[in-house]
Amino acid sequence: MNELEHALEWTKQPVPDVLQELHPTQQQKVITYIDNLVRSKTDGLDELYHAISMIVKYIPHFVVIPLMVEHIKPQIAAGVCKKMSVEQATGYANDLPLDYFSQVSGHIENPLMAEILGKMKKHRAEKFILHELQHHLLHMLDIAEHLDERMLKVVAKLVTLPEHEDDLVNHPHREIIEQLRGMQ
Repeated sequence: MNELEHALEWTKQPVPDVLQELHPTQQQKVITYIDNLVRSKTDGLDELYHAISMIVKYIPHFVVIPLMVEHIKPQIAAGVCKKMSVEQATGYANDLPLDYFSQVSGHIENPLMAEILGKMKKHRAEKFILHELQHHLLHMLDIAEHLDERMLKVVAKLVTLPEHEDDLVNHPHREIIEQLRGMQ
C-alpha cells in the first residue's frame, strides 16, 4: 500500500486512478488538503460524541434505542460508542437491532469491537457473529484477529472456511483462518 492509499484508507473507498497518476509531491499536497478539509469539517465532533455518551447514561435504554435507530446514522452512533466505557457500549450492543448494530460496528475499530463482543450476552454475540460471517465475512475476520480464545471458538463453530490450502496462499486473513481451522 503506497502512502496515498494508506492516508485515504479510512474512506473505505478506492483511491481514484487520477490521484495515482500524480507525482508523489503532488499526492502529498492532495493528502494534506484532504486532511485539513476533514479536520475543519469534523472539528468538535469528538466533544459532541463525548457529551452524548455522558447524557445517554441517564436515559433508559428503552427510550434511547428506538431514537438512536430511527434518527442517528450508524457512523454517529459509532462515534458516541467510542466515547463510552466498554461496559456501557456493550449494554447498547446487546439491545440494538442486529442490522443496525452491524452497520455501527463497521465504524468501530476492530480491537474495541472484539472487547464489546467478548462482554456481550452469549446469544446476542453469536447472532452478531453469524450475521457478520454471512454478510460481512472480511469484517468479521478483521474483528476475529482481536478476539480472545473463548470468542474465537464461537467464530470457529459458526464459520465455513475455504476447503483448499490454495485458496489461502495470498489471503490477507490467512493466519486467523488457519487459527480458526485448528479450532474446528
